[in-house]
Amino acid sequence: MLYHFYDMQQTMLSPVRLAAETVQHMFSHPLMPMSYTRMGRAMAAGAEMLERATRRYGKPAFRLDQVTIDGVECPVVEEVVHTKPFCDLLHFDRATPTTRDDPKVLVVAPMSGHYATLLRGTVEALLPDHDVYVTDWVNAALVPLVEGPPFDLDAYVDYLIEFLEVLGPETHIIAVCQPSVPVMAAVSLMSADDGALAPRSMTLMGGPVDTRVNPTKVNELAAERSIEWFERSVLSTVPANYPGFMRRVYPGFLQLSGFMSMNLDRHVGSAMKQFQHLVRGDGLSAQGHREFYDEYLSVMDLDAAFYLQTIKVAFQDHDLPRGTWVSRGRKVDPSAIRNTALLTVEGELDDISGVGQTYAAHVLCNNLPSDKHRHWLQKNVGHYGIFNGKRWRNEIMPQVRGFIRDNR
Repeated sequence: MLYHFYDMQQTMLSPVRLAAETVQHMFSHPLMPMSYTRMGRAMAAGAEMLERATRRYGKPAFRLDQVTIDGVECPVVEEVVHTKPFCDLLHFDRATPTTRDDPKVLVVAPMSGHYATLLRGTVEALLPDHDVYVTDWVNAALVPLVEGPPFDLDAYVDYLIEFLEVLGPETHIIAVCQPSVPVMAAVSLMSADDGALAPRSMTLMGGPVDTRVNPTKVNELAAERSIEWFERSVLSTVPANYPGFMRRVYPGFLQLSGFMSMNLDRHVGSAMKQFQHLVRGDGLSAQGHREFYDEYLSVMDLDAAFYLQTIKVAFQDHDLPRGTWVSRGRKVDPSAIRNTALLTVEGELDDISGVGQTYAAHVLCNNLPSDKHRHWLQKNVGHYGIFNGKRWRNEIMPQVRGFIRDNR
């Protein structure tokens, strides 16, 4: 019933949101004399903050319409090249004036609440030198039950294998955070089957490969609670006004509550600063805040089967590092990886995937030649700084680019 109550609350808040939007437009209109006074700006700022706090945030757009390659502005067109009920394989097609032989890269976005657009900065940095594909996961609330059985971690692995087969063996795969575990599983299974279709390289960034190493508060919470507790406490059924009616999910609004509570002081302080920016008329800072929170507050539901199996396999039973994971009757054995080069990236200040958890992948890939192993520990960077921001662009991205080119 929790989902139903949330939907009811959002509906009840609609008049408040509309009234706040009206006040905001009124006191910021150029023909309104009060809009030029501090009181008028304060009224508009307060109304905007209220409207944004009660808004439903839909799926954001990537907004990557062009890229500069060798000093030339080239249009970028998004195209879906392969589709599944829970995911679209998205390609960023660059209209370059000449044919380029750039490496083909599959970026696997995390299915952990936010949309794939959370990796906008990751994709933007890759585009000039790579032919980029992204897993664009679908909100589970929008997938009808008739589309198939519940989507679990094994299905996630199956999707990745299928995508890699579609793209071909010259592909390089990058996993950002949570997908590090299923990406390792997919590459392990492909390597054990034949190896001919396995990707050329595998980059794991801030992923929970072995959460027994340097556990964080997030890891401890997942390990301390039973699966039954998670089923009772965080799962809900999608209401009738969604295509995924009756699907069991971990709702996005609950995930967002967890995200916010981890750094509540910072978010409250950011809101106060935003109010001050609006009152002062600091449009640039205010717009930066809007863009960040438009993305951060856009969340999606996860299928309950995927959420519960991920907790059990990755955070409680540690099936991947212990060598006990069996997916669809197939044993997941990273020692089968012999040709796919491995790069791991960690952030020194990562409080979600502790230092050493991703590096553990090198120990598991013990049959991979030493010259195909590489690790990068980024100083003074937290979890999100691994794949977004200044240090990603200037320090981490060159390492990833060089690694991919060394293993073409």
